[in-house]
Amino acid sequence: MKKTICIFILWVACTLSGAAQQVLYSNLKSLLEHTGDTVTTLRVEQRSKTQIYMMGGSDFKIESVGNEQLSKYIKRRCYAVQTDTILYLNCRKMRYKNYRFGAWYAKALIAGKHVFFCAQPLGQAASRTIVKEEATKLGGEVGDAINVSGMVLQRVYYEVDMSTGRSLFVGKDRLKELFADRPDLLEAIDKETTEEASVVLKYLLQLR
Repeated sequence: MKKTICIFILWVACTLSGAAQQVLYSNLKSLLEHTGDTVTTLRVEQRSKTQIYMMGGSDFKIESVGNEQLSKYIKRRCYAVQTDTILYLNCRKMRYKNYRFGAWYAKALIAGKHVFFCAQPLGQAASRTIVKEEATKLGGEVGDAINVSGMVLQRVYYEVDMSTGRSLFVGKDRLKELFADRPDLLEAIDKETTEEASVVLKYLLQLR
C-alpha cells in the first residue's frame, strides 16, 4: 500500500513538473523582475495569414479556457505572457512612433537588459524593408497603407524603450550599437542585405 502511494506521489510530481509554466505580467516592471501571476488555463493560438491580412493585429491570440474575465484581462490589460520558455508581448500596449500594432500578441525575447519583439513593419521600419517596386504599388505614406499591402505578413524586430515603454526599430544601425565591442559581428552586420526578422534574430540571440 505504501509503495503504491509513493508511486502515485511521484507520478503527480512528474506530471506537474512537465506541465507548461504559464505566467502573466501586468507591466514592463513585473516582466523584468519576473514577478508575474502563475495560471494554468491558457491557450495560445497562432493566427492565420488570412486573419492577420483581413483583421490586422499580431501573430498570436492568447486566452484562458473557460474563464471569460481572465481572457478579457489578457487581451486588453496584460502586458506579457510566458508559456514555458516562450515569451509573448501584448501588441495592444505597443507603439512605434505614431503607429499602433493592433491587438493580440507577438513573440518576444529578453536578452540581457533588453526586451525585443517581432511584429509587422510600420512607418520607417516599413520603408526600410520593402523594395522599390513594392513602394511604388503602395503609394503615399507607407505606414498608412500597410494594412492593405503584402507588408502585413512581413516581420521585423523592435526593442522596448525602457524609459518610455514605446518601441524602437531594430535594424542594422541598432545592431551596430548593440555589438559595438564585437568587430567580428560588425563586419557581418555590414554585409547583410535585409533587416527582416530572420536576419536580425540571429544577432539578438548572441546577446543572451
